[in-house]
Amino acid sequence: MLNLGQFFFEHVPMEGKITSNGNDPWAVFDSNASGGVSNNWAAQPEGTETGETSSSAWHSGHPQAYQGPGAEDDEWDEEWDDVKSSGGYAESEAGEGGAINRGGAHGSSMKIALNKFPGFSKSGPELYLLSKQPAKGTRLPVYGGEAGPVWAYPDYQLDCVVADPKKGTKMYGLKIDVVSCDPMFLQTTNKPVNHRYKHFDWLYERLLDKYGSAIPIPCLPDKQVTGRFEEEFIKMRMERLQGWMTRMCRHPVVSSSEVFQLFLSYKDEKDWKMGKRKAEKDETVGVMIFSTIEPEGLPDLDLIEVEQKCEQFNRFTRAMDDGVKDLLTIGNEHWKRCTGPLPKEYQRIGKAFQNLSSVFNSSGYEGEATLTDALTAAGKTYEDIAQMVAEQPKKDLHFLMETNNEYKGLLGCFPDTIGVHKAAIEKVKEADKLVATGKITTSEKITMSKRASTMSYALQAEMIHFHTNRIYDYNKVMQQYLEQQVKFYEMIAEKLRHAHSQFTTM
Repeated sequence: MLNLGQFFFEHVPMEGKITSNGNDPWAVFDSNASGGVSNNWAAQPEGTETGETSSSAWHSGHPQAYQGPGAEDDEWDEEWDDVKSSGGYAESEAGEGGAINRGGAHGSSMKIALNKFPGFSKSGPELYLLSKQPAKGTRLPVYGGEAGPVWAYPDYQLDCVVADPKKGTKMYGLKIDVVSCDPMFLQTTNKPVNHRYKHFDWLYERLLDKYGSAIPIPCLPDKQVTGRFEEEFIKMRMERLQGWMTRMCRHPVVSSSEVFQLFLSYKDEKDWKMGKRKAEKDETVGVMIFSTIEPEGLPDLDLIEVEQKCEQFNRFTRAMDDGVKDLLTIGNEHWKRCTGPLPKEYQRIGKAFQNLSSVFNSSGYEGEATLTDALTAAGKTYEDIAQMVAEQPKKDLHFLMETNNEYKGLLGCFPDTIGVHKAAIEKVKEADKLVATGKITTSEKITMSKRASTMSYALQAEMIHFHTNRIYDYNKVMQQYLEQQVKFYEMIAEKLRHAHSQFTTM
């Protein structure tokens, strides 16, 4: 059985790096996963890679909710939990596995509260827009920033380093360093914790259920049944979990949440069980997460402005998704050329030079030794270049593809998140008709408008967070890609210059 996690805390300086995770055809796995922190949370945005190798995960398959592992090897450890507490998630009729469509039993009580509104469905944004239940969750303030509304960023920043994958008995497996730049925080959490893949899946389900309506939660790495203990698969899963944890650590709301902190720093089995059950009974999930959001000092928005902000971001994410997929397609084709026909062309040129050298050598003319040696050397130079061409994608294109594949998965989560806001706007538009027919009061209509404004501020805060990270990530990966390209062509130029120097003229 593969167990996936031992956590402990360590203070490590942060430097932005990109890791080599992998998916065909760029399946290269870097063995040195390390990481650290910056003294400025906002300066190191979500998805920022740390350490000498990278922390980006690649997401494949359905970009929305992870459908859950099979029962073959990832059931809860008997010593840790019982079957009743694992919590099930039924697919909503509204969609197939999207972030906002996964719900637990706790949603039923909120649905009943709206039965007095016959014109409304019993699920969706109206659970929040007209709910009379006070929020019991931690408050999530949104502040006005220079570029627009922003989340409240904590004073410390977490980062994870996933390493040392091992097969073994229960509760021994991946070692994951969880680091913080706050010394006091370090002193209170410097204790190992252990996790299996099923625990990561549970965390993902909880985060998706709680935050999916407001924050895109990328899916976990794919589940694999056969060959899951093979070295490359274990390493691949380790690095993809590294990337997923890094992204969660970078998000100010997710990383500060009680369920995420439980995952990183539970004290013992009893603490884990109690925290797990508490998380599964959380009522501020789904659209009710908006009831905990507080726009600090920000005026209420009118419906037209809310709709414009929502549609603007929706257009951008769709366009970016197309651009990312296009780059992935072209990059994939280029990868195949670099590892297939292109090296073969260089090899053919090299062999042709060497064959010509052999022909010249057979003439018996003593004065052409320098020429034949130079031709042979030129042929070997082109064979070396062929090898360099075949290996180069691992050094540069790999990281570019990795970043785009990660953003492809992240962008795939936005339609559901944006869909919540669009549905809320439509409900508010129906308010006048509902007032006229006596289904809601004028006061409730005003409340709906104010809450739609709150939802818009949450979306805008997530937009700013996304854009900040996007700009950082693409600056970083393009810089690295072009640096490696420059080194590649400089090495080729150096080899060709050396081959050129072997030829002399009388």
